[in-house]
Amino acid sequence: MTDKLKTEGKFTYAEAGEGPEIIILHGLMGALSNFKPTFNHLSKNGYKVLIPELPLYTLPLIKTNVKNLAAYLRDFLEHKNINQAILLGNSLGGHIALYFTKHYPEKVKSLVLTGSSGLYENAMGGSFPKRGSYEYIEQKVKDVFYDPAVATKELVDSVYATVNDRVKVLKTLSIAKSAIRHNMANDLPLMKQPTCLIWGKQDEVTPPEVGEDFHKLLPNSDLFWLDECGHAPMMEKSEEFNKILIDWFNSKNI
Repeated sequence: MTDKLKTEGKFTYAEAGEGPEIIILHGLMGALSNFKPTFNHLSKNGYKVLIPELPLYTLPLIKTNVKNLAAYLRDFLEHKNINQAILLGNSLGGHIALYFTKHYPEKVKSLVLTGSSGLYENAMGGSFPKRGSYEYIEQKVKDVFYDPAVATKELVDSVYATVNDRVKVLKTLSIAKSAIRHNMANDLPLMKQPTCLIWGKQDEVTPPEVGEDFHKLLPNSDLFWLDECGHAPMMEKSEEFNKILIDWFNSKNI
């Protein structure tokens, strides 16, 4: 997807397609490429899809938190002259989408959450691998998926580099702490936007009961399960994930 990246001012992002705008928000250890199959599928099926690189490691440490990442999303939408968008987020990306929806509900047409943080406070801090041997980090990354083969060497190398970078570790911990502070349980019942929840049955980071709790608390939500799938359904079960999305969009006339 690097061939599709654009840089304009403080924003670096990928963009493709025409139609209703979908903003994809990656997770704490996620890369834009994690969404490549979904990016390609949606952009070829009547949607304009944008994936901004979130400034997880470029904001000042004191501003590295969910609140300022949501403010970055607000600035990105203004930069692209987008008044209302569909927000699709995995893990931390889902949490940013929810925090943004709380403060700017008029800018959110609908939500898609998959393995989202925002309720389960151990989801981010508990899943962040500490420094250790390469083999230890490799196993931790594999644990995110039902099928360990999804944890490519490229992905493991990226996480290993991050956890051995002192500044990135401090900023990651800052984000994790802010995620715990910004628990969304009391805010979810006020969010009326149509919401699609897609959860891996074998997600060990945000377990199935977290998906069920989101479904109970969000008043206009639909919950879909993917079997033999962990924390990143858009990677492990991309075809099924994309079909659920398109079918759901069609059912809601989104």
